[in-house]
Order: sequence, then C-alpha cells, then structure tokens
Amino acid sequence: MHNVLPLLALITFFINIPFGFWREGVRKFSINWFIAVHAAVPIVITMRILAGIEWRVLTIAFLVFCYFLGQLTGARLRRRLRPATGN
Repeated sequence: MHNVLPLLALITFFINIPFGFWREGVRKFSINWFIAVHAAVPIVITMRILAGIEWRVLTIAFLVFCYFLGQLTGARLRRRLRPATGN
C-alpha cells in the first residue's frame, strides 16, 4: 500500500495551494486564517485512512511536510500575483 504514498503526498501538496493562497490574504490568527490552515487536515487524514497508509512517524512527517509546502506555495503565489505598490 505504500506505493500510493507519493500520490497521496502530491494530492496533499496540491490541495493546500488554494488554502495557502487564501491564508496569505487574511489577518494572521483570525478565524479565516485558522480555517485556511486547518481545513484540509480532515481531507488528508481521510485520504490516508482510505489508502490504507498506516500511522508511522516518517510517513506522517512526510505528509505534514507536503501539507506545509502546499501552504507555502499558495502564499508565495498570492504574493507574486499581488500588484506592486509604491513609486
């Protein structure tokens, strides 16, 4: 069943891009920020369980890394698309 781990990691990454994009546009630690950071957690956990991937420290650490990499990618994308201001 661990041959699905790379696919699950990729899906985890891509699911989090829009949430990271949203998070970058809201006030830090607001309710919207909290939702943007945590909304995908049940989705990823459900996919992991349905895929039959057991709880192992390295497996979970890898998925958490992909989770936050997706968040970071979405936030950077929003910053890059933000119109430049100034003189």
